[in-house]
Amino acid sequence: MSRLTLRQPVLVIRGGERTSRFDEVAGEEPLEIRFAGRPLAVTMRTPGDDFDLVAGFCWSEGIITDADASFRMRYGCSCALEEDVDPYNVVDVLTEDDHFVLPRRSVPVSSACGVCGTPSIHDVRRSGNFAVADDPTRFSSRVLMGFPARLREAQVLFARTGGVHAAGLFGADGALLAVREDVGRHNAVDKIVGWAVRERRLPLSGTALMVSGRASYELVQKAYLAGIPLLVAVSAPSSAAVRLAHDVGMSLVGFLRDGGMNVYAGAQRIVEDR
Repeated sequence: MSRLTLRQPVLVIRGGERTSRFDEVAGEEPLEIRFAGRPLAVTMRTPGDDFDLVAGFCWSEGIITDADASFRMRYGCSCALEEDVDPYNVVDVLTEDDHFVLPRRSVPVSSACGVCGTPSIHDVRRSGNFAVADDPTRFSSRVLMGFPARLREAQVLFARTGGVHAAGLFGADGALLAVREDVGRHNAVDKIVGWAVRERRLPLSGTALMVSGRASYELVQKAYLAGIPLLVAVSAPSSAAVRLAHDVGMSLVGFLRDGGMNVYAGAQRIVEDR
């Protein structure tokens, strides 16, 4: 049985009529992230692309400190006392590399928040390895207008359930380079970043990251830490997201839909076609 979705009986009430049917709902299960057997965090996620999720989480949290760091991951529990734990809900990061820093945080992380549980307010904002402000890439407004349709076409799980977020990585030419879906917005972005980490593609210079919902502080930060110069959202940004984008030299676009967009930061990167 697929863990991506679950068939659920539902009662549908429309126009005064009641009918019964089965709906597919998006899967949501806990994933425990460990480092050499030590518990680091538990996040609620949609199963699938778990190694990408863990790699992206470790990069965004500053656990992996070098884009060329060598590591491997495995599913499973090492303790006989954990027989009641689904081994596919545990990923252990293993390495002999010294480009790793264990965080102070070891707490649950919900599917709604990627900074929940950060031990202090000073730990929320992290310094990046890449000079995003120096990225000279320009993005055509006409090309950006095509992002929502391209992303929606690639949202296979959303088409089945209507219950997941998506993150899509685009080139400046409009090519869709990668797409990931998850019940958590930050998880979908971590899966994109983790894909890049595992493929040794960091920094993601000259690319744009599009998210299917709003642009929060944490999503701008994750994009910045991956070297992405442009974050695009279907919905609104938060004030903290706008401030961070300005501070680090990123471009931030919101409300990219219905043939228009609002540019909140880095307007110099958005150009009109001549």
